[in-house]
Amino acid sequence: MVRVLICDDHPIFREGLKKTLSFHPDIRVVGEAGSAAELFELLGRTACDVLVLDISLPDRNGLEVLGELREAGPGPAVVVLSMHSEQQYAVRAIRAGARAYIEKAGVPLELVSALRKVAAGGVYVSLAQAEQLALEVSCRPGIPAHGELSEREHQVLRLLARGQGIKQTAHELSLSPSTVATYRARILAKLQLKTTAELIHYALEHDLLD
Repeated sequence: MVRVLICDDHPIFREGLKKTLSFHPDIRVVGEAGSAAELFELLGRTACDVLVLDISLPDRNGLEVLGELREAGPGPAVVVLSMHSEQQYAVRAIRAGARAYIEKAGVPLELVSALRKVAAGGVYVSLAQAEQLALEVSCRPGIPAHGELSEREHQVLRLLARGQGIKQTAHELSLSPSTVATYRARILAKLQLKTTAELIHYALEHDLLD
């Protein structure tokens, strides 16, 4: 029996997912959460084998949650389920500790296969994800420069690329303006860019905006 915990901020989606998984007798949903705070509270009192985690949570980015789970030590295998495309988040999620990344458009059959595989100790990746990971490991040309950005740098990049200023970005991320300015400088250096206008163009060209 694969015990599953679902963390997604849309109650209707959670209900649909639970109904879908109920048709598979070897999979049982043992709990659900609508935010990162609810998730960590639930994990403290609910045993599960696999966590189905959405990236877009109301109180925390799902990739940040992944990092916190990894730092906390052994826990459930994590399947990231997101509306965002593989190209945008998949490899980053797997690098952060996820055992699978599934687009919501791929539910339910792909998710069921992923749940069974990660519960057995495996990693579930699509052909596109496997190619990206292979490129990273082999260090061959083809890996985009933004692949070297940290999750916080990705957040700053996306906000600046939407036209937000340093102060507005700092307020949204609960950081100081000087810290955001430092992140901006690092991002420009890593991407070999000089201005925010070039950063916006880069983000649009590589489909980095949510």
